[in-house]
Amino acid sequence: MNVIICPGAHEPQLTTEFVSALNLTSAPQIVPASLPVYSPLHVFEFLQSHYQLTEPLVIIGFSAGVVGSIGAAQRWQQHGGQIQALIAIDGWGVPLSGQFPIYRLSHDWFTDWSCQWLGATEQRFYAEPGVGHLDLWRSPTQTPGWQIHGQVRTKTTASQFLRQVLQLAHSL
Repeated sequence: MNVIICPGAHEPQLTTEFVSALNLTSAPQIVPASLPVYSPLHVFEFLQSHYQLTEPLVIIGFSAGVVGSIGAAQRWQQHGGQIQALIAIDGWGVPLSGQFPIYRLSHDWFTDWSCQWLGATEQRFYAEPGVGHLDLWRSPTQTPGWQIHGQVRTKTTASQFLRQVLQLAHSL
């Protein structure tokens, strides 16, 4: 499974901590901070330079990186590529739509609630109690909250939710 991480505009160390918390079996590809991560075109060109359209992708975007991620994922699919999942972490105000599974994680209840009109996802997570925007990215293992799947709410952590989504995407 090819996992691509499109971080926001923050210290690279936070992304390193996020990747470490995920405990993936293989290292993900990280969109470099030198690119404008909010640009779908730049993120798409990055994907093209590292992957073939025949390779299915899972894209995790955070904050401003959600903007670049969703546009690049849509474009990847329009060119014949497969997106196994797009995971949007704290992409407040970013409309999410696509012909692929989309999951949203939010740092608090209000962000989750206010993003629903921008593209409700069947499965999502929000931190409860709410945490700081960067804390959700830096420490998903220490972020308790609620997984929402349809009408069912389950207590979990952000990292457990992410691992579950990645396992789901891997089985597609």
